[in-house]
Amino acid sequence: MNISDLKQALTGLAAVNFRLPDGTYLPAHFHVTEVGLVRRHFVDCGGVERREAVANFQLWEAGDYDHRLAPQKFLRILQLAGPILESDDLEIEVEYQQATIGKFGLAFDGTDFRLTPKQTACLAQDACGIPSAAFALPQLQVAGCAPGGGCC
Repeated sequence: MNISDLKQALTGLAAVNFRLPDGTYLPAHFHVTEVGLVRRHFVDCGGVERREAVANFQLWEAGDYDHRLAPQKFLRILQLAGPILESDDLEIEVEYQQATIGKFGLAFDGTDFRLTPKQTACLAQDACGIPSAAFALPQLQVAGCAPGGGCC
């Protein structure tokens, strides 16, 4: 999800709700404590120089149980962050405190914002000697069913 998608989703909501990947909701009294631009400039293990930029949100909760972030207030925070973010096309990364700071992607299901799992990956598999088959999903074998057989 990018910033423009988020703004569009917020305009039609009565409340802002976030769900973790396991389906549990963040407490309703969460705060958006930061909205910023994070740039990474790095070299992958194959020696290729790379750059990336994301919009980063930090979600936090405190003991102020009466706090509620209204969609209009969230839109105002995004408006204030506009000059820093530079573009509404930036993908969003969300930080949320768990046992350590967790990083998540963001999706919207029409009602709630879902924090989606992020995974690490080797960006230079050829240089590392990792065969592409190491990342292929195994074929499911069903009795009497074969690929192209029309039973699936």
